[in-house]
Amino acid sequence: MKESLKIFSGDLKNSFRDLLPIIIVVALFQGVIIRTVPDNLISIVIGLTIVAVGLALFIRGLELGIFPIGEGLAVDFAKKGSLFWLLAFAFTIGFSTTVAEPALIAIADKAAVISDGRVDAFFLRMTVAFSVGFAIALGTYRILVGHPIQYYIISGYIIVVVITFFAPREIIGLAYDSGGVTTSTVTVPLVAALGIGLASSIKGRNPAIDGFGLIAFASLMPMIFVQAYGILVYSTSATATKAVEVATKVVEKGKAVAYHFDWMNIFWELINTILDVIPILTVIFFFQYLVIRKSVAHLHKIIVGIILVILGLYAFIVGLEMGLFPIGETIAYQLTNMDNYLLIYLFAFLIGFSTTMAEPALLAIAIKAEEISEGNIKQNILRMVVAFGVAIGIALGSYRIVAGDPIHYYIIVGYIFVIMFTYFAPKYIIPIAYDSGGVTTSTVTVPLVAALGLGLAENLEWCDPLIDGFGLIAFASLFPMLTVMGYGIHAERYKKKKLKAEQSTNEGEAS
Repeated sequence: MKESLKIFSGDLKNSFRDLLPIIIVVALFQGVIIRTVPDNLISIVIGLTIVAVGLALFIRGLELGIFPIGEGLAVDFAKKGSLFWLLAFAFTIGFSTTVAEPALIAIADKAAVISDGRVDAFFLRMTVAFSVGFAIALGTYRILVGHPIQYYIISGYIIVVVITFFAPREIIGLAYDSGGVTTSTVTVPLVAALGIGLASSIKGRNPAIDGFGLIAFASLMPMIFVQAYGILVYSTSATATKAVEVATKVVEKGKAVAYHFDWMNIFWELINTILDVIPILTVIFFFQYLVIRKSVAHLHKIIVGIILVILGLYAFIVGLEMGLFPIGETIAYQLTNMDNYLLIYLFAFLIGFSTTMAEPALLAIAIKAEEISEGNIKQNILRMVVAFGVAIGIALGSYRIVAGDPIHYYIIVGYIFVIMFTYFAPKYIIPIAYDSGGVTTSTVTVPLVAALGLGLAENLEWCDPLIDGFGLIAFASLFPMLTVMGYGIHAERYKKKKLKAEQSTNEGEAS
């Protein structure tokens, strides 16, 4: 018990450290630039404290429950030797966890409104869920056959770019954003554990090179499928007056900063969190007991871990609603009403960096990356590099909205750079870089980024909130791939330079 409390206190300390950048950014803009004290300051402080506790519980739950059962399933499937059941499991995990994803439900509802009902929210969700299931199954197949991931991802980006020129422009931003909201906080660690466990159990596979990349597939495929779906059902003559009302309501949320404490709301938050996790648990235990037909090792630890994940995620969400979302959305709303666009770009950069550092999904991937690389990739450095990429992406995306430029020109150029960087980056960093793009737009980042994008588009006369307000999530997904591969290229060159210097020194001493 004493050892458990010691471990948890360490996790809690790290959680508060992760939240520190957000606190500094919010305090700076609220106190120095906007120069007002929030009415609900006590609620904000309590909320951020709850976020830290939730993050600590979540990470401990991953270590006890999600990581072991995901890797255990991968090993058992590899031993079973059934390609059909392994791909069926991969597809089912992707489909079941995506179809109930709250962020996807919100995106689908917005798409239905934008198309004036021509895009059906239910069928769009089914399309995205199918694409994620297909993506994880395809990524699993890649691990089995040992193909380099870049061939698949680059081919996928080429398809995305080509299909963009045929898709209705009203759907492009949403299609790009859908690639960033399909990987939930719980799905990411499980899928990562599945890939790493599978690569570790197959002879000739490298967990660092082959084990990562499933998240990248899950982020890429929805962009293709949603645009294809939009081409099939969207009419260019459609009007979308209802969508203006929806966009306005989203932006108006920035004005309401008070969190109302309600026991019923708290209870339903817990129920919703449990409902989000149930599809994952159903799939896991179905395949574990009915397909593999083997009991779960250390079941009591797994159950404790799953409970901690649920409680941690629940506390995390409640704390965000009390502390970060109201103040963040308020600042975003107030800044969009100012004429100083440089302040908006600065806020976009800083909030992108600080919120990404607190993303649970990124933390889970970084922990695994450090573990698999045997310490060669430091989790804190990786997270900072990813956060820097998100910061650049959101700042540039904000500039794109202000400039009124079409989103696909930026994204296409970005993909060209991704392809170029892939050629020069060391092999071990490429799958991690691709995955980094899918884990940066999750629980913390998405609501604030959406509020900023819609707020900007709503307040600029030359912008259409339906076309220009969406797409910031796509920028936040793209640029981390560039910064992580850039970090890998730099690290590799530094290592070679150091090795060369040591060899010169040794040769000098020998002579």
